[in-house]
Amino acid sequence: MKKIILGAVFVLCSGVAAMAQKYCVIDSKYILDKVPEYATAQKQLDNLSDGWQKEVDTKMEAVDQMYKSYQAERAMLNEGMRAKREAEIVAKEKEAKDLQKKYFGYEGELFKKRQTMIKPIQDRVFNTVQQYATSRGFDIVYDKSGGITIFYADPKLDKSEEVIKLVNKK
Repeated sequence: MKKIILGAVFVLCSGVAAMAQKYCVIDSKYILDKVPEYATAQKQLDNLSDGWQKEVDTKMEAVDQMYKSYQAERAMLNEGMRAKREAEIVAKEKEAKDLQKKYFGYEGELFKKRQTMIKPIQDRVFNTVQQYATSRGFDIVYDKSGGITIFYADPKLDKSEEVIKLVNKK
């Protein structure tokens, strides 16, 4: 009986504590879209990306043309010439893929440009939301732009250390 009463008190207290938290919802994508510097930076990134993509496409088209030419002449080439042409095609294709990776791969030029152009704006929005939340007394700020995620949570709500202590006791 004591366990049932204790459990009911715990559930009731947890529910009251959860309702006492203040929260708000934002749409970070909408906010970023309304920041003029973000739109400018995004347009610059799009232009860079388009230029780089055209360069990669040109290289890939050259590889495709080399392959078609090779296919047409293959029957007339001896074994040594076939191997040489195949090696040239493979090298050109590798060059095109390396260029694509240089521009668009993880840690590529586009990623680096995005870090220098977009991240400072995102950080400014995050810091502003954090200041807004603390000044208005919000404990949690949810972001609805990419599904519901927590954009900001008051550090006093993080009970990870307490859970670690409990886990380590067992």
